[in-house]
Amino acid sequence: MTTVADVIRSAAKTLREAGIDTPEHDAKLLLAEVAGRELRDVDKAMLLGEQWALDDAAQIRLQAMIARRAKREPLQYIVGHAPFRYLDLAVGPGVFIPRPETETVVQAGLDWITQQRLYAPRVVDLCAGSGAIGLSVVTEVRGAEVWAVELSPEAYAWTERNREAVSQRDPSAGYNYHLEQGDATSPLTLPQLNGTIDMVITNPPYVPLAQIPEQPEVRDHDPDMALYGGSADGALIPEQIIMRAASLLRSGGALVMEHDISQGDRLVAFARAQEFAQARTENDWTGRPRFLFAVRA
Repeated sequence: MTTVADVIRSAAKTLREAGIDTPEHDAKLLLAEVAGRELRDVDKAMLLGEQWALDDAAQIRLQAMIARRAKREPLQYIVGHAPFRYLDLAVGPGVFIPRPETETVVQAGLDWITQQRLYAPRVVDLCAGSGAIGLSVVTEVRGAEVWAVELSPEAYAWTERNREAVSQRDPSAGYNYHLEQGDATSPLTLPQLNGTIDMVITNPPYVPLAQIPEQPEVRDHDPDMALYGGSADGALIPEQIIMRAASLLRSGGALVMEHDISQGDRLVAFARAQEFAQARTENDWTGRPRFLFAVRA
């Protein structure tokens, strides 16, 4: 019988030849998914030279998943879910895959809520995507009420699926999470909330049209609507989000918005011109300027 290490070596060779940056890691995750195990179980099995008995159906499924990954389909689409902070979110074609750097955006928002001693914060998540940001807020801040907006019907369906999963585990959080399909930049979206929101937190489309991503996983699979910022420099939609946030926020409310590393200075200046008394760019975990933090005058 083939050892787990042999399976991983063979799969990693296929993925490496396809240009995958992390072939061994991806192979381990795919095997863990098929076998219903954890990643640490695969590592332990490889170390101890263990053999796992996979039935024919499991072996066929594993080979099919490896073939899909070799064609540069995102790993998260293949396994059907993606981790984000304390959540495991359902994802697939039509929805943007949540990134680790966006976790720093959420953390900045939660830190501000704590510093302000807000016990029942009113939060809006514009461009909700999979629901990663808003669902993190509503599950991690007890008493928070979140309104989330998503325009894409495909992404909206994934958000609703994740909202339902959260509701089953945490009915109170599910009750306090309100999902609306609409244009996050439009003044006609959530107009009843204007001037009442404590925090707008968002990861809008911001990739410059002049900088098409090189990675096939991003370029060919992430939805264009979730990627591109509507102009050559990618700042058009983020600027529209700043304007919408200025209307939604109460005086003293905060905007936390992810952006491209090239857009920091421009968006800080734009925010200051849109009734934000304070505005600055903060770094992600890699030390790159990643998000705008601005406080409404």
